[in-house]
Amino acid sequence: MSKLPLLLLLLSGAVSAAEPWADLDAQISQALPGVIKLRHAIHQQPELGNREFHTSERIAQRLRELGLEVQTGIAHTGVIGILRGGKPGPVVAIRAELDALPLTEQTGLPYASTVRTQDEGGDFRSRGKEVGVMHACGHDAHMAMALGVAEVLAAHRDQLPGTLKLIFQPAEEGPPLGEQGGAQLMINEGALQNPAPAVIFGIHVTAGTAGTFTLSRQRTTAAADTFVAHIVGRQTHAAFPWTGIDPVPVAAQVILAWQTIASRQSNLSLLPAPVISVGRIEAGDRHNIIPAEVRLEGSIRTVSDEQREDVLQRMTRTAEKIAEASGASAKVDYLPGNYRAGYNNTALVDQLMPVLQQVSTTPVRIDNGTYGADDFAEYARQVPGIFMRMGVTPPALEGKTVWPTHSPGFQVDDPTLAVGIRALSRMTLSYMASGGSAE
Repeated sequence: MSKLPLLLLLLSGAVSAAEPWADLDAQISQALPGVIKLRHAIHQQPELGNREFHTSERIAQRLRELGLEVQTGIAHTGVIGILRGGKPGPVVAIRAELDALPLTEQTGLPYASTVRTQDEGGDFRSRGKEVGVMHACGHDAHMAMALGVAEVLAAHRDQLPGTLKLIFQPAEEGPPLGEQGGAQLMINEGALQNPAPAVIFGIHVTAGTAGTFTLSRQRTTAAADTFVAHIVGRQTHAAFPWTGIDPVPVAAQVILAWQTIASRQSNLSLLPAPVISVGRIEAGDRHNIIPAEVRLEGSIRTVSDEQREDVLQRMTRTAEKIAEASGASAKVDYLPGNYRAGYNNTALVDQLMPVLQQVSTTPVRIDNGTYGADDFAEYARQVPGIFMRMGVTPPALEGKTVWPTHSPGFQVDDPTLAVGIRALSRMTLSYMASGGSAE
């Protein structure tokens, strides 16, 4: 093969479209040990949302080593790296997340996290409680892959027909109680400006066959809302319930009635059903005292803005009317910091699907999105985006019980990081070479 630089060959048409990728793959293989080492270091020192101080310093340092322009302090701890190519072309952004989750790791890996800290999350009861910290959602892998792309493409900056913008975002899992954070704050503070990206890409690792991709041609993630409902009755002796108003059976009726919103009130021929889950029920102090109040906490997943608004209204109305019928009262509050549904740009998916098919270890699986939530949706509402899932279960665990993301045993297959780097690099190069034709 010619020794001309990769992108010069690609753009000049001197070789076939497939040949240059062999050089790219070799470069990725060469960079992979360093990428894995960096991921392990990040994994061992995880930090919660808006507190990713060491993580952001490590990211910024690596970007500077690669010769990128670096901006820090966006949305508290966010970092942006800019690689300006030697040739004119579109700006392509890649998003990765900095934060970890309040979980105690149980993988037994040599680089497992032993970090413990004070929980500052959105739950008043857990605030100040000591918790373990773990990259249980794979954000360490996302950061490592983004830096791998930067390393590979920086080697060809003179031939790069455009600009690569790497967005390292804090608090994707949510900011501490009383603080702002995440994608929307990054956008508010200029993450999509100077330079403004034409498109944005994101990968989310997940449990599944290593190196396989799943994406949607339209909806990607669900909207996620957290609710707290208070069912208030009148406290009394458990032997004489008629002397008070028992909120416990009222709460039970409310929980069951909420499920009919999905099964009997939603037009399932138009949209997938919403998911309403009560994750916590709190009431009472003693077995023989009927409590004054029942507190319900949970999560709502919806697949569109319209469905979200409808479901929230139905939930509130259902709780209030059932409580009223029993002489009790109900109040449903929806906490701030919720996620909106996300969407891929269909034209962009169609344009880059052939590139992704070349990378995936099996044919790319097309689905209708997930009920999981991610604030990548906020970027994709501003510029055309592709958000995809990549399986990373270590082959040694195939056929065994596999821990999913957000669990203390979640593991990432290190060699599969090369597949993610390859996908993001090829998609970036392909889009730049096209001159940015998707709308």
